[in-house]
Amino acid sequence: MDEVVFIYATAPDLGVARKIARAVVENRAAACVNIIPGVKSVYRWKGRIEEADEIALIVKTTAQTAPKARDLIAANHPYDTPAVAALSVDERLSSNAFCAWIRAASAPAQPETDS
Repeated sequence: MDEVVFIYATAPDLGVARKIARAVVENRAAACVNIIPGVKSVYRWKGRIEEADEIALIVKTTAQTAPKARDLIAANHPYDTPAVAALSVDERLSSNAFCAWIRAASAPAQPETDS
């Protein structure tokens, strides 16, 4: 069974976050993307401490489709080094129906057959 994973990523603004979310879901690289505005990031970059307002993304996908999701995030992201980290989901403590939905909604589309 394909492992469910969440990918955590950030975006600089709502427009980029929506672009990434739509690309990932439309390409069946994820079942869903949560867009969480109002994130304040404090980070070290090129030897300095920086602060930025960002949008957090939680991409709900599977281990099989996570590389495709990661690549779509990078392709639609303006940062040189976007934050993209895959996190395993402990399915023993998760909703079975929810995990099944993630697998089904992020699986490659099946070709239609004539009856």
